Amino acid sequence: MKKLVLIIALLFISFIDSNAQVEYKVITSVESIVPNGLGRSRIVSASEDRDYKEFTSQRSGDKKEDKRNKSDRSEIRVKNFEETKLLNFYNLGGIRFQNIAANDAVITSKINTMIEEGWELAFVTSAVESEGGKGDGKGIFITRYIFKRNK
Repeated sequence: MKKLVLIIALLFISFIDSNAQVEYKVITSVESIVPNGLGRSRIVSASEDRDYKEFTSQRSGDKKEDKRNKSDRSEIRVKNFEETKLLNFYNLGGIRFQNIAANDAVITSKINTMIEEGWELAFVTSAVESEGGKGDGKGIFITRYIFKRNK
């Protein structure tokens, strides 16, 4: 009898987990690598949702069937978002390791807060757009933190 109750309980728990819905949230850090400290660095998180389907069209190459995506780009913009200041990697003296350590502390705080709110860090991806040569003076280091949690 005890085995039967245990088996039923395990089946019930596995049924609940298999039907759990998952939601994702993307947090992006953008850190300036513009020389002389002229750039801007931030952590950005959207406070409102967008449905990608509203801004998507299906293309086939057949001019008769193709419908041009006529959605207005301004409709994609999110006006409600959270923005956390970070320090730039460079100042007038060059690269500032103290600024990198400070950014690490702020980003860690954000990650820990998300985890406390029930989110799990699922993926991290990063990229760099660095200075493209003489006179460019532009560059960013961008990292996307993708969190997930059960609804």
